[in-house]
Amino acid sequence: MILQHALGLMTHPDKEWQSIEKEHATPTAVIMAYTCILAAIAPLCAYYATTQIGWRVGDGDIIKLTSESALSLCLLTYAAMLVGVFALGWMIDWMAGTYGGKHENNAASGIALAAYSSTPIFLAGFALLYPVPWFNLLVFVAAALYSCFLMLDGIPIVMRIDKDRAVFFGGAILAVALVLLVSTRVGSVLIWSVGFAPEFVGG
Repeated sequence: MILQHALGLMTHPDKEWQSIEKEHATPTAVIMAYTCILAAIAPLCAYYATTQIGWRVGDGDIIKLTSESALSLCLLTYAAMLVGVFALGWMIDWMAGTYGGKHENNAASGIALAAYSSTPIFLAGFALLYPVPWFNLLVFVAAALYSCFLMLDGIPIVMRIDKDRAVFFGGAILAVALVLLVSTRVGSVLIWSVGFAPEFVGG
């Protein structure tokens, strides 16, 4: 089962990347059977935490979101995560030829690399059940760093690129990922300005 790769990537990534490369699942299978499931962790946990638990800033009162506001924001976040993985995977495949990697018409390897490398970030969504900003920040920073490691570790195997070139290719991929992240943040501000801004309530 594709979801078994999540545990393997967290415990023995080299062997798991080889398994993923041999499996060579279609982009639809990777997105539907892996990304759609794991990407739902953070929005679901965030919805529960922001509507039922709430958070506190300094010595202030507990703050929560209304159910309607939390639902719309979580759905938008979920959609952004799915689009982000697909876009990054497509860009990986598009750039692969430049670095001597394999290029495919359906971008299967690129999307697999993007989706499976994002596993730590997906799993870090469980941390949102403890809505303390500094704790969430530390968990997601650690997850992002491990995702970068997985990306660099998986490039030579999945994309069939020499390790020397893989480092430069990894840098290009991380630059694209940063652009996508900034675009998401800008998009959030624009969406908030047209009626999807958070609605807060006291705890």
